[in-house]
Amino acid sequence: MSDAAVHLASGKVRELFQLDDDRLLLVASDRISTFDVIHPTEITDKGRVLTGLSAFWFTRTRSIVANHLLAVREDGRSAECQRLEMFPIECVVRGYLAGSAWKDYLATGATSGHELPQGLREADQLPEPIFTPATKATTGHDENIDRETAAQLVGEDQLRLLERYSLELYAFGSKYAAERGIILADTKFEFGVDTNGTIVLGDEALTPDSSRFWPAGEYEPGGPQPSFDKQYVRDHVESIGWDKNPPAPALPDDVVAGTRQRYVEAFELLTGHDFSSYTANPKVVEA
Repeated sequence: MSDAAVHLASGKVRELFQLDDDRLLLVASDRISTFDVIHPTEITDKGRVLTGLSAFWFTRTRSIVANHLLAVREDGRSAECQRLEMFPIECVVRGYLAGSAWKDYLATGATSGHELPQGLREADQLPEPIFTPATKATTGHDENIDRETAAQLVGEDQLRLLERYSLELYAFGSKYAAERGIILADTKFEFGVDTNGTIVLGDEALTPDSSRFWPAGEYEPGGPQPSFDKQYVRDHVESIGWDKNPPAPALPDDVVAGTRQRYVEAFELLTGHDFSSYTANPKVVEA
């Protein structure tokens, strides 16, 4: 890292540095959070998986929307990125009924303003993917919001574009993943604008942290699904009765090892590269 890099902020997973007026350095740590709280236990290589998978998707989705990636550094966990002014919402797309959307559905028959068919089971595929924006909470938990609330935060014209880009990215990612035996149940994107006012995809894209990835061969709606993402950790902490408020519990060795294995397996299935080849040469995901 350059001596000129100035530390700007620490996120749940990433450390953010300023390289100059136009460029940032995003360093993905091995930290893991569930329910918006960081656990004291790290998942080995998790940051490299997130950076490598994001770079893989960024390279392949530029025809849909511009993204902030400039270069992945040799450590495999650091990425030089274009500086953006980020929108204050998360752009979530759901193709299946899971997570907070399932809880919303049980309570109201809807989620984020979308009325859903009666009689759906947990993990059922939805009639079509839906855009379900959420707040970005600086403290506490992110909350699902309806389209009207999102439009108040970002403006109707911008929201229309964010929705279109999000749905197109999900369609591309879910088709690509399905061809490799993975169901992309849902995912979130974050966007910003550059100095020209152009909407640009930022943060990360289609990773196990930002998505629910299910093995297609084991898919069986009607309950929670096996997963390649941090749902494995969520299930563990819910099983031990954690109230989802800080501090988050430490994770046992078997959960750490199982989570790392799931992240790496998702990386390898989606990219077609052995994880060791990425750690030796991070540029392979941009080919």
